[in-house]
Amino acid sequence: MRGNFVYCNPTKLYFGDQSLNYLKDELKHYGSKIMLIYGGGSIKKTGLYDEVVKILKENEKVIIEDPGVMPNPTIEKLYEGAKLARENNIDLILAVGGGSVIDYAKAVSASAYCAEDPWEEYFIKFEEPKCKLIPIGCILTMVGTGSEMNGGSVITNHQAKMKVGHVFNHELFPKFSILNPKYTYTVPKYQMVAGIFDIMSHLMEQYFSDDDDNTSDYLIEALMKSLINSARIAVNNPYDYDARSNIMWISTWALNTLVAKGKTTDWTVHAIGQHIAAYTDATHGMTLSAVSLAYYRYILKYGLPKFKRFAIEVWNVNVDNKTDEQIALEGLKKLENWMREIDLAMSIKEIGVKEEMIPMIAKTYRASEGGYYNLTNDDVEKILRQSL
Repeated sequence: MRGNFVYCNPTKLYFGDQSLNYLKDELKHYGSKIMLIYGGGSIKKTGLYDEVVKILKENEKVIIEDPGVMPNPTIEKLYEGAKLARENNIDLILAVGGGSVIDYAKAVSASAYCAEDPWEEYFIKFEEPKCKLIPIGCILTMVGTGSEMNGGSVITNHQAKMKVGHVFNHELFPKFSILNPKYTYTVPKYQMVAGIFDIMSHLMEQYFSDDDDNTSDYLIEALMKSLINSARIAVNNPYDYDARSNIMWISTWALNTLVAKGKTTDWTVHAIGQHIAAYTDATHGMTLSAVSLAYYRYILKYGLPKFKRFAIEVWNVNVDNKTDEQIALEGLKKLENWMREIDLAMSIKEIGVKEEMIPMIAKTYRASEGGYYNLTNDDVEKILRQSL
């Protein structure tokens, strides 16, 4: 492993089908005013909302609700949430939902007392907060983003046609996260497989970089193999606890900063996917699946040894009488087959991209560095056309 790094992850995890029992223990550390953030109301249909509210009331907490967080949280919603948190002098933000809800909660925490425009400060200038932050806890109901144990927050500005992620420092990591795999059972198949590919993309974007012997790469390979196997099981039986618990745990470790240590990382697929979503509002994981194969085939020659290793170690490709390029391409073909098997979006047309949008999406692309090849805007346009 090369380079120097600091590793700090302050999030405390409670994992398992009894994990909600620990919420009362965490509430003791915070004041009385709790901002309960959630999405479109599915937690009310499942009964989780009632369970959480009961625990909050039993612990004499005042609940200020902020419902209606959309899959791609908007800047307008952020302004509303920040105002609500500030005016109610919130002591703890409790986010109940998937990655979008938790991402939004972090942005609210950083924005409530921000003296500047949060969009400009955090998502254009990428500054770190200089103001008071509100502690965050979360109860995870959909896996994919890893937001339950990292500082990532993604906000969409439809007017500017921008969807931007800011990875805040460890001060904005959730203080605690409750992970019960059974809460993910009712997620529709489309959302489940989108989340699965978001996890896979996180792993690949950290894997396809550098050429040293790096412990992080061995960890990533193991996580990818477990995900591939568990995804196949979960698609056929969404109530398989082992598969769903494995997927939930892999998701957390895929993006809690551990496997990125000692490496550069390549977030090009996420950058392209976020630009697509700014135009289409498509589901995040599907924006990634729709462009990944075209991107990786485009850069394969620049990182051929790692793509060969991916084929052998992750997909068990037989190397006999094959060139390195043939081995690498066969690995990507096996990736494609798996993606089709679990029913992912395989083209950008499927997620609402029209051909006339492509030049605009490519033009607004912000270069991502760290991988084997840094794309120009012209490269992005070629990849998008190959993804149609």
